[in-house]
Amino acid sequence: MKKLLIAATAVLVSSSPIFLLPMEKELTLTPNQVQKLSQNTIASLSQFKQIPKNPRTITNILTYKNKELTEFKTSIKADTKLSISAIFWNAKGEPVFQLQDGDFVAASQRLIIDDSVYNQKPVDMTFWTKDGLTVYKAPYVLGTEKADSKLASFKPIKVSRAAQTHAGTYYLADGEGWINASDLSTTDNRIEDVQRVLNEKYNNQEHISVYVKQLDTDRVAAINDEKSMYAASVAKLGVLYYAQERLSQKKLSLSNEYQYTSAVNGFPGAYDPDGSGKISKMTDDKNYSLENLLKAVAQNSDNVATNILGYYVAHQYDNSFQKSVDKASATSWNMDKKELTARAAGTLMEAVYRQNGDIINYLSSTDYDGERISKNIDVPVAHKIGDAYDFKHDVAIVYTDSPFILSIFTDKEDYDKITSIADDVYGILK
Repeated sequence: MKKLLIAATAVLVSSSPIFLLPMEKELTLTPNQVQKLSQNTIASLSQFKQIPKNPRTITNILTYKNKELTEFKTSIKADTKLSISAIFWNAKGEPVFQLQDGDFVAASQRLIIDDSVYNQKPVDMTFWTKDGLTVYKAPYVLGTEKADSKLASFKPIKVSRAAQTHAGTYYLADGEGWINASDLSTTDNRIEDVQRVLNEKYNNQEHISVYVKQLDTDRVAAINDEKSMYAASVAKLGVLYYAQERLSQKKLSLSNEYQYTSAVNGFPGAYDPDGSGKISKMTDDKNYSLENLLKAVAQNSDNVATNILGYYVAHQYDNSFQKSVDKASATSWNMDKKELTARAAGTLMEAVYRQNGDIINYLSSTDYDGERISKNIDVPVAHKIGDAYDFKHDVAIVYTDSPFILSIFTDKEDYDKITSIADDVYGILK
């Protein structure tokens, strides 16, 4: 048994309100009576009290010959626009609509909606269009025509009005039309287009690894980015990052000098001194400043300069170096094997970007700016290349209005392939 304390209230049962006098009285109801009361109240709240402006069925509904809804006539499919001539209340107190053809239907908001525009207001917002968006001449209700719009996907747009319909929220792009909120993104979504292009053009090419990250959104597009390859000189990013970290901590100064002795080319992880670079391949016992060594590594990919830094600054790649670079790159950065992924290289290049130190400036003016990633890009690019055997790589920060990381590793491909990939990505993110 349920006990309800009623005081100066009105309870809606079926369609007729019962008014109680201002008094307190304990009323006892059975569980069935409580359930019936709840059902009647809910049913009443879901019934129309007047003819809607633009009625539409939201499910299949039944029509009847009489307003008591006892003599079945036919059925009407969902998403059908109705022509209603009148509203009546039958003997049960239930509202019913009479259609233009004389049939009757239940006036229930569970079956029929007022498919109209409401809550329209001015706004000043910017969105990004999604792939395959639809533009309408007005906020969408059944029968609204599509607009003749040339709006492209993955582009920023300004909207000036918002409106609500039963189909959702719609925004007005001036000069174009109305777009559903589900076709718009509140954040830059161009990385989705980058992923689409990578999938279409390069995903089946196992000798290519690509990692792209928008630095403002932290969103990533990639293919084969976890594939490990011999990184060659890209591994030198670890030395550059670690040196910049110690410079930022005031543990080093650009004026510090280090002697070029035979020991610097003989420790595990040292590069072949006969490889790239302009510093003498033969030990000369001269002192070189930290500034000049960093420039030599960043701009000339100098092997000897890398070895000098690795020997003195990174202490032959000791635990301190390893711990720092592993954390920044989110991988085990092995200077001996030099096996890395495009993702790891891109992650460490992002860490260099976040340092915002002198290394960025050095990497922005190198001997390799006319090839690979930066060849056809008309904004500043800071990058580190790597070549050995059939491996050709480039890892870059591309300074568009919304900077991004681009890391490309290849095996048995040429520089033009790297340039082609970079052009595709830049064409979307520029």
